[in-house]
Amino acid sequence: MCAATAAPREPLPPDQVALVAEVFRMLADGTRIRILWALIDAELPVNEIAAAVGKSGPAVSQHLAKLRMARLVRTRRDGNQIFYQLENEHIQQLLIDGVYNAEHAGHSVPPHHREAATGLPSFTARTTRVGG
Repeated sequence: MCAATAAPREPLPPDQVALVAEVFRMLADGTRIRILWALIDAELPVNEIAAAVGKSGPAVSQHLAKLRMARLVRTRRDGNQIFYQLENEHIQQLLIDGVYNAEHAGHSVPPHHREAATGLPSFTARTTRVGG
């Protein structure tokens, strides 16, 4: 559908706008993006997240607390260890879309378009970390 012929969307209620802005505020930090990216298809404890993003455990814990309050991650306790995972598939899709959008900043064909052309997965999710 052409943007010129699309029906206008209803305005968002102010409380929903505030919640969306909070999600984007949480994503406006490179360390948090790396943390979420580490969790994109995994459930991990703090020490493994810290190793994946190259930050100290206490620093990662502070970021995870903020991400949890913003409902971007959730926890599961197993004995004395706490495991983190993305809150839902929408957060996962938001991250993937962000990476795809960033891939368009270059002059070559983005990896996600090469994947579509060849039918072979070339998505950089597990081989190249965002920002790292």
